[in-house]
Amino acid sequence: MRVLLTGGTGYIGSNTAVALLEAGHQVLIVDNLANSNERTVQDIREITNKDVDFVLGDITQPAVIDRILETENAEAVVHFAALKAVGESVEKPLAYYRNNLDGLLTMLESMERHGIHNFIFSSSATVYGGENPVPLTEDMPAGTCANPYGWTKLMAEQILRDAAAANPKMSVVLLRYFNPVGGHRSGKLGERPNGVPNNLMPYIVQTAAGIRERLSVFGGDYPTPDGTGVRDYVHVSDLAEGHVAALEYCVAHHGVETVNLGTGCGNSVLELIHTFETVNGVSVPYQITDRRKGDVAVCWADVEKAGRLLGWQAKRSLKDMCRDSWRCRG
Repeated sequence: MRVLLTGGTGYIGSNTAVALLEAGHQVLIVDNLANSNERTVQDIREITNKDVDFVLGDITQPAVIDRILETENAEAVVHFAALKAVGESVEKPLAYYRNNLDGLLTMLESMERHGIHNFIFSSSATVYGGENPVPLTEDMPAGTCANPYGWTKLMAEQILRDAAAANPKMSVVLLRYFNPVGGHRSGKLGERPNGVPNNLMPYIVQTAAGIRERLSVFGGDYPTPDGTGVRDYVHVSDLAEGHVAALEYCVAHHGVETVNLGTGCGNSVLELIHTFETVNGVSVPYQITDRRKGDVAVCWADVEKAGRLLGWQAKRSLKDMCRDSWRCRG
């Protein structure tokens, strides 16, 4: 199958491109390189020894997407392209609403014009907010999002449900990620943001490498065993394989399904730091600071549905995540 990946040179997108190619699919990436590098396309080719097509473009521009869908014969879309930092979304909410929702609407309108009906959406566990008990299941109420990033994901999910209700040919899988970390075992395709990192693991890596003086741990007084926030960290390679499973499900069904992708267990920020230090033999200086607006205390997934519906489960450990993150630091 020929699959279009929006945002496919990004962290999760590039690892998913590898997983799709290794599963026998053809891959076309469109990306504006706002938070990635075109070198990633060559890394994907070297890892897989397979070709991947790349188009430099902004998916918020209808002419760009129409031109791609008119000429490239895509049969399915996996949609990653979005701004994605929780803290930044609180500071720049209008930019997040404009970019994340415009990109989705432009893509869906163009897909409708070109008769493409299979869609995998990169959603997030942030849609659950902070009021549901853990573990989080797909049927729990959503809509008490703690930040604008989460609201863009929830709004996007509703747009997709409405679009599928109006078009019985559509097949949509909404993948609610928990906290992706790690990198490809080759030492390539890790999380390497441009500028100062917004996510925890690349900040840990840069601190261990001496690029940053110390790591700020936001909040040490949460109601958790060590006072720091607890999250469901999932290896990006497991996450990528979840997309392959979701695509196989998507093309065989119609309608909309929502699926959590996580490990089903939680680890605190300090557990992650100490595991990283132990596995890699490095030091990560850190300081406890005030809580960050928009964060919740605990968040981990119930993953029964992913196993039942997609035949998928996470296989890699927290040690694997830390080891591969450090391996991909170059």
